[in-house]
Amino acid sequence: MDILIRNETEKDFREVEELTRQAFWNLYFPGCNEHYLVHVMRNHKDFLNEMDFVAELDGKIIGNIMYTKAWLVNEDGEEKEIICFGPVSVLPEFQHKGVGSMLIRHTINIAAKNNKKGIVIFGDPHNYCKHGFKSARDYNISDMNGEFPYGMLALELEGNAFSGHNWKFKYSDVYNIDEKEAGEFDKSFTRKEKSYQPSQDIFSIAFRAYLK
Repeated sequence: MDILIRNETEKDFREVEELTRQAFWNLYFPGCNEHYLVHVMRNHKDFLNEMDFVAELDGKIIGNIMYTKAWLVNEDGEEKEIICFGPVSVLPEFQHKGVGSMLIRHTINIAAKNNKKGIVIFGDPHNYCKHGFKSARDYNISDMNGEFPYGMLALELEGNAFSGHNWKFKYSDVYNIDEKEAGEFDKSFTRKEKSYQPSQDIFSIAFRAYLK
């Protein structure tokens, strides 16, 4: 596929929200809220506009990746600024064809060239270890509660950027979305049926293991 990767522009906003909705609908629970996250993220103080990219094929946007600032907090309360991405969205008919990987590789290279220290995300290790991500625990990075979630993954972009401390990962508060507002926002889209699929059980099992 002859895919063009470029920065998102304002005229792309609704199309990207539509594709994000299609990509995540019924994946983790009936319906989704990622398209609302995309909508509010663009105007948040932690959003990295220069790291917002779309994948375009024959004039149609088929994928998107967005980044925000994030932080590592050491045992003395000192913060190191890093970055975090998500959501990574690919239209269902183009999933498992390398589009998401193209977006991830492209933006990792840009982040490294721009002297970003590292990336920490939450995601399925099956999707991200191939890009160099490791368990955050390998770098002594926990969440803010001191726990080590299975899906919390880290990638150093600068040599030994994570060494020498016990860290806690603090992500942008933009991810703490209002579910009621997300539901109202969804009403502006064509109605889709909310239903069950097995991926919701997989997500639920992983989430309950983290809470334990």
